[in-house]
Amino acid sequence: MRRQAAFEGVWWGVLEAGGLRLRLVVRLKRDANGAWRATFDSPDQAAFGIPVSAVQIEGRRITLQSDAVQGELTGTLSEDGARIEGVWKQGGGELKLTLTRGEPPTPKRPQEPKPPFPYKTEEVRVPNRKARIELAGTLTLPEGKPPFPAIVFITGSGAQNRDEEIFGHKPFLVLADYLTRAGYATLRMDDRGVGGSGGDMSHATTLDFAEDILAAVSYLKTRREIDRKRIGLLGHSEGGLVGAIAASKAPREIAFLIMLAGTGVSGEQLLYRQAELINRKSGVAELLIERNRALQQRVFEILKREKNEEKAQQAIYDAIVESLGAGASLSDAQKSLFQAQAQNYASRWFRTFVQLDPAQYLRKVRCPVLALNGELDLQVDPDQNLPAIERALREGGNKRITIRRLSGLNHLFQKARTGLIAEYAEIEETINPAALEAIRQWLDETVKPN
Repeated sequence: MRRQAAFEGVWWGVLEAGGLRLRLVVRLKRDANGAWRATFDSPDQAAFGIPVSAVQIEGRRITLQSDAVQGELTGTLSEDGARIEGVWKQGGGELKLTLTRGEPPTPKRPQEPKPPFPYKTEEVRVPNRKARIELAGTLTLPEGKPPFPAIVFITGSGAQNRDEEIFGHKPFLVLADYLTRAGYATLRMDDRGVGGSGGDMSHATTLDFAEDILAAVSYLKTRREIDRKRIGLLGHSEGGLVGAIAASKAPREIAFLIMLAGTGVSGEQLLYRQAELINRKSGVAELLIERNRALQQRVFEILKREKNEEKAQQAIYDAIVESLGAGASLSDAQKSLFQAQAQNYASRWFRTFVQLDPAQYLRKVRCPVLALNGELDLQVDPDQNLPAIERALREGGNKRITIRRLSGLNHLFQKARTGLIAEYAEIEETINPAALEAIRQWLDETVKPN
């Protein structure tokens, strides 16, 4: 029993795979009945409190299983009780992992603002009456005399909090602070089902997110501190598309649109290019790149012809297994992983995203538009998307367009070497000053603060 007690507490280590370094935190404690309880944190992915399904301790050996991520950690406590030498298993792969006692060190994020702030911040609740939910957010109000121009922030793909927290960075916190100091009110919100927001992200689509943003615009119009005629949108990645959809649906209510690494082509075309660029930059063999492209094509074909979600999942699972040539040799962990992948592909969000054509919405956008991309962006290729955005806007008769590529910046607008995702957490910079300045300068010229 005494040896078992030595496991209690917080442990952390680093998983390294393909140049990617992810911190993993394990929290172990006993409940009132003496039973073990545990959770995982992956702070670099902004994932906290991941449930552990089973805890087994025998002597100095410990095994933690999580059904939520289809992962398993096995390890051995060192004689001095200071380390756990172990292995992380997930998706049929294994990674060595050494855990040490205590909380992980906080990564250096020099741009992250610290209070006191020279402006007002307010926690707010934004009602989306159509969806019958409320979204939790933070409203910032600059110094000076109201009413102020205002910007609604729109996060990228996946469940994200109001700061768009990812890999230890908080891009929207940094951006909101910067723009509020420059004279603009900002509203950033937790996604559906995240943080303090209601709703269910797992059943929402890009079109639903646009309704959330229109609800935010309606809320801002009720605030006497906000200039009703100068409310605009700023979206990152998929958030740029969400912003375009919202602006197309309410052309008289949206005063401007900023697309940061926004998409100009369908999700299908975007994902083909994204996988190709990332794999090639990572040194993946051309044959494997071609095989992955073939699998993607099969998945998208299945989604187009098979509307039943369960049948689509099964067909996609079979396609994944067939592409590996693995058949019955798959482990249970691999089967679970591929089933989870198939379920994600067949989800309402993925189906909608891969088929949406941004051009049909961009042609209806009437307000001034700023579209920025980093030249090293491998997730939303500037060569593919910026010309498509400009072309669609001009086809709709919009001439108030500013398109810029920023040298040396990645998808998060950090100064990068390769643009690979593996660099995101390692780079201390959250948003490059050149990107911040480009946004502020365009706003000053287009919207003008008080």
